[in-house]
This record gives sequence, structure tokens and C-alpha cells, in this order.
Amino acid sequence: MTTIAEQIVATLADLGVRSVWGVVGDALNPVTDAIRREERIEWIGTRHEEAAAFAAGAQAQLTGTLGVCMGTVGPGAIHLLNGLYDAKKSHTPVLAICGQVPLAESGSDYFQEVDNDAVFRDVAEFCHTITSPSQFPRLLEQAVQVAYAGPGVAVLTLPGDVGSMDTPKEGSARINIRRPVLTPRLDDLDRAAELINAAGTVTMLVGMGAREARDEVLALAEHLSAPMVLTLKAKEGLERDNPHQIGQSGLIGNPATREAFDAADLLLMVGTDFPYPQWLPTGTTTVQIDHKATHIGRRTPVDVGLVGDAGPSLAALRERLEPKWDHKHLEKARSAYTTWQQRQLRLIDPAYDASLLGKIQSRLDNTDKRIRPEALAAAVDQLADDDAVFTTDTGMSTVWLSRFVTMRGTRRLLGSYNLGSMANAMPQALGASALDRKRQIVAFCGDGGLTMLLGDLLTAVAYELPVKLIVFDNGRLGMVKLEQEQGGLPEFGTELANPDLAAVARSMGLTGIRVSDPAQLGEAVAKALATPGPVLLDVLTNPEEISLPPKATAAEAWGFAIAKLKEGLISAGDKD
Repeated sequence: MTTIAEQIVATLADLGVRSVWGVVGDALNPVTDAIRREERIEWIGTRHEEAAAFAAGAQAQLTGTLGVCMGTVGPGAIHLLNGLYDAKKSHTPVLAICGQVPLAESGSDYFQEVDNDAVFRDVAEFCHTITSPSQFPRLLEQAVQVAYAGPGVAVLTLPGDVGSMDTPKEGSARINIRRPVLTPRLDDLDRAAELINAAGTVTMLVGMGAREARDEVLALAEHLSAPMVLTLKAKEGLERDNPHQIGQSGLIGNPATREAFDAADLLLMVGTDFPYPQWLPTGTTTVQIDHKATHIGRRTPVDVGLVGDAGPSLAALRERLEPKWDHKHLEKARSAYTTWQQRQLRLIDPAYDASLLGKIQSRLDNTDKRIRPEALAAAVDQLADDDAVFTTDTGMSTVWLSRFVTMRGTRRLLGSYNLGSMANAMPQALGASALDRKRQIVAFCGDGGLTMLLGDLLTAVAYELPVKLIVFDNGRLGMVKLEQEQGGLPEFGTELANPDLAAVARSMGLTGIRVSDPAQLGEAVAKALATPGPVLLDVLTNPEEISLPPKATAAEAWGFAIAKLKEGLISAGDKD
């Protein structure tokens, strides 16, 4: 006979799941023992279940295959929540297997008992507790199929005495995970084409939902002479060799995107649920293409919504569109983007602060002569492999990657771009590395994010995961600092009392490298990327670096100036 735990593990292996992440313990011991005996699946024990959920979600995003994590009774399961919310917000298929007290103790307020079905109801599209073997095949089928269909999170709870029970005789779970290809209604295509043909200028906003339709996206942009604003998640796959793209919008964006939005007669949104309506144009005719009807019009008013997958939708739409031969709108946007890029590039020169202009600027924004984060991001971009996987922590690490790292070759990109969690970059890098230990995995870590889950550096060592952790060590919660300053507030509560993070890494078994001299930056990055095994590169970066939105309002600019004045007064008073 086969136990429920053994059948769960065998089914996951048949689906192509290659690793399961979590912390071992009590109710889930039958499952981890089954994994021990299953050659196709690797158990990776993390130091914190949150890291396990992030790692599983990263694997699912990179492969399209179900990610799997586990947390045992009570606290172990609860610790999964943040990583699972990231999977939910990223529309990523993840199965969480959670422990529960024995059936006889259910509802008695037993030691560590929590109501998993209630706790996970918001994060999971499917959430159920297995209470008898007869339920098992059907519940496993539903959990996996719902996770893929969402895509999203499914939670199966396994009481402590259920995993070792024998499965029913009628057989194992039968999983069907194929999804349909959606094409828009013909009348909607006709209405959209009518609006686009009537518009003088078109700007495209393209998201990750169009990454698999690269050829169709580029062909339509060429047909319409349209500049293309890419969401951060669309950088992967759509940034390289794209003469229409002009970077990102929002807080991480640049002025060219705002100008392209404002100058457009029509906005064409493709495969994006861009969550910042304040950065979208107002009063502009808008056409949106998305495979989820619930996404149509929820960020900005839409004149025509096309419900369908990006590839077939764009191909069908293009057949109905007249070409736009006037390139002035595109050329103006591209010129503004190139000019902005050139201004940014001067900051990556290690000698910039020694130049006349640099000396003037550094008196305002680099008084301690520390390494500029722009230079660090650019050095990594130059030296990293063309097939590297990048992960980024939420905050300023993402800003610098967005602006200075190009997704050339077959590079991949992961981050907590919808949930906006701290501490995601390192565990996501662990998940990516476990898929292919020969592939270069580079994590852009904030010092605040890294130290939040610092214990899982030990996971990289224990399981020989050769991640390269690039730490932007500015002793600050940088994005919060910027938010305070934009609101006219002096910096407060954002300073971090960091140890020598390279020394900490070395004590945990990683290679630790620390660099504070801008002249040594390139050599340090090259060494970090070339050194075998897990490496932590601790770079002391400038905490005063300014990164304003692409079009700051007068109130924001005034708030920033007032904040700087207040900081100066506080500093002067402290020094007496």
C-alpha cells in the first residue's frame, strides 16, 4: 500500500517538481520522509519558512512548474504567509503543504493549533484540510489544478495522523493543467482598430503578459510607429534589441515615459495590470488587451477592452490596422530617453566625484565620498553572464537595476514587484540556484532586506547554492528615506546599525568581500562573480543618492527641499 504522504510526493515528482522547501517537523514528518526516498525531488530545509515560500515562488516563475513549500503545525505554517502573498500577487502557481494537529485534537485549542483554512483563506485560491483518505485524490487534484488555473496559491493542510494513512484503492490523483488560448471577440477587435486608426499618435504600455509574444509586440510597435513603455517585469524578454522601448514609468521611471504618455492620442495597454494609476495619462483614449477580464479598466478608464492572450490578440488586431508613417512621436520619445540615459551614465564613472561637476554635486549628495549605487549596478551589468538570473529587493535596489541592468541575452528577472515585500531577493535567488547550480544567479540585496532573513545565508552554504549576493550597504531603508523627504519630512527611523556584512558572511561559510573604495569596485565585482560557491559582496554605497520620480510635482519638489533643509538644521544643531 501507498500512504497519502508518499502519493503526494510521487504526484509532485510526476508533475516535474524538482525541489520542496520548508522546515521539517511533527505533522509533516511522513511527507519529508517520502521526499527522502524520492530521487526526483530535493528537500531544501530553510532557516525560516518565509524564505521557503519565496524560493518556491521563484522556481514557479522561472519554470512555469508548480512551486512547493511546507510549514508544519501553527507557527511553521503561518511563517509561509508573506512569501505566499507574493506568489498570489505575482500570479504564480504555488502549493503550500501545511501541518495540523491530529484529527482527534482538532478544535480543542491543542498545542500550536491554528485554523489553517481560515488563516490562508485570503491568500489561497484553494484551501482545504484532508480529514480522511477517501478525500485525498480529489483534494490533491483540485489543489494543483486551481494553482495552475489561477495561477495562484493552493494550500493543503495535513493533520499529523493523516499523512501516514493508506491511500484509497481507487487510484491516484489525475491532474489536468492545460489552459485555453484566448482570442478577443471580433466586434471588440473592430472597435479597437477603429479607435487606433483614428488616433494620430499611439504610445504602448507593455507588461509581462506580453513577454511570450515578443514578435507580435515588436511588429505592432513598428506598424504604429509607437514608443513602448515597459513595466519592470516586461524588461525580461522585451528590452533587448527593441528600438521602440523607452524604459519604465512610475517611481523607478524616467521623464521620457511621462512625455510619451502625455503626447499620445491613444494609449494601448498590452498584458499589463500596471498598479499605479497616478502615472497613467488622463483623458486619453485607451485600449487594453489582457487575458483576464477582471483586469480590464481597473487601473484607468478603458474605451475598448480586448480579453485574450497577447500573441493572438495582437496578430488579429494588426490585420485591422493602418500603418502610421509619421515617426516624430517615436523619435521624440526615444531622443528624450537617450538623453536621460546619457545623464545617468556619468554617475557610473568612479572618477566622477573627482571632476569639477562631480565635486559640486557630491557636496550635496555624497558628502562621505562613498560608492555610488549607479556605478555598482552598472558594473554588475557589464560583468554578469548573458544568461544570468537577477533578483532584486524592493526599494532602491530595484531602482538601480531598472536603470542600469539590461536584460540582454537570456537573462531573467525576479522580484516582489506586486507585493513589494522586503527580504525577497536572497531567498528568490536560492530558489533559482537550486534549479541550475551552474547558472549564474545575482541578487541585488538591500541591507535592510538581507538582514531581515539573514539566517538563510546558511541555506546557501548547506545546499551548495552558488548565489552571488550584491549588497547595496548604505545603512538605510533607502526608499523610506526618499518617501519621507518627498513628503517634506526629515529622515527618521531609517538608519541601520549594520555589522561588517562580509565578515558575517565569512563566519557563516560564504565568501565575503567588502569594498568601500570606488576605484576598487570593478575588481571586487569581477572577483565576486568569478568565485565558486555562494558569495556576498558588501558594497558601502552612498545613502544620500537622490532618485526623484520622472515628473515630480511642485509639492514633492518643495517637500524634498524642505526635508533637506530640516536635515541640515538637525545636523548643525547636533554638531553644536
